[in-house]
Amino acid sequence: MELSYKLETFEGPLDLLLHLIEKNKVNIYDIPIAEITDQYLDYVNHMEEESLDVVSEFLVMAATLLDIKARMLLPKEVNEDGEEEDPRAELVARLLEYKTYKYMSMELKDMELDADKVFYKAPTVPKEVERYEQPVDLDVLLAGVTLGKLQKIFEAVMRRQQDKIDPVRSTFGTIKKEPVSLEEKIASVLGYARKHRKFSFREMLSRQKDKTEVVVTFLALLELMKVGKIHLTQEHLFDDMMIETLEPEGEEEELEIQVEDI
Repeated sequence: MELSYKLETFEGPLDLLLHLIEKNKVNIYDIPIAEITDQYLDYVNHMEEESLDVVSEFLVMAATLLDIKARMLLPKEVNEDGEEEDPRAELVARLLEYKTYKYMSMELKDMELDADKVFYKAPTVPKEVERYEQPVDLDVLLAGVTLGKLQKIFEAVMRRQQDKIDPVRSTFGTIKKEPVSLEEKIASVLGYARKHRKFSFREMLSRQKDKTEVVVTFLALLELMKVGKIHLTQEHLFDDMMIETLEPEGEEEELEIQVEDI
């Protein structure tokens, strides 16, 4: 009997074998290997125009069928337990596994097609209902809680707080930088100038506590020079400058200068 097949109908050699078994209505556990092999080889002979990769898979199965067919003609082999071995057993196991996955894929495909016919209504729950929260049952929430357990939890929290404190740094005080008032420094320098009348610039700066006060003192001197309260003189380059008040002694006027603190 001459058979006619199309390769695109089958996904591989196992698919073709399963088709032949179902077409001939034979028991998959008792495959008539000679008949199925002949039909399979007849199909392979019509695959000349197919690609080598596709044909090679079917040729491997054809060789397997011929091997099983040859072993069926020989005396049956006996395993270690004394049972006769069926040359078709391994092929049957592969066919059963393939059949299982094939039917599973068909079921999933049908479920996918059925899912396309299902429509879901968008939720229309009122916002008040969405925001609703189940009231907390305090009896259930505090079940098993005792004063002893609360005391242990409190002590554990306090210990964690203590562990976060650095025993060394926690004793350090906070050093705050006091602002230096330029207005006060101007008044201080002017008072010093009125008292000493003429004094050294370096001497004035040496009386300051830090660099900030030195800078503010220098600004105060410039401000007093600007308003004509003092006068600076220097005989030679890099020599110390002498500061002299320009106010006549006993004729001191109140100085009003509005400046910002530094």
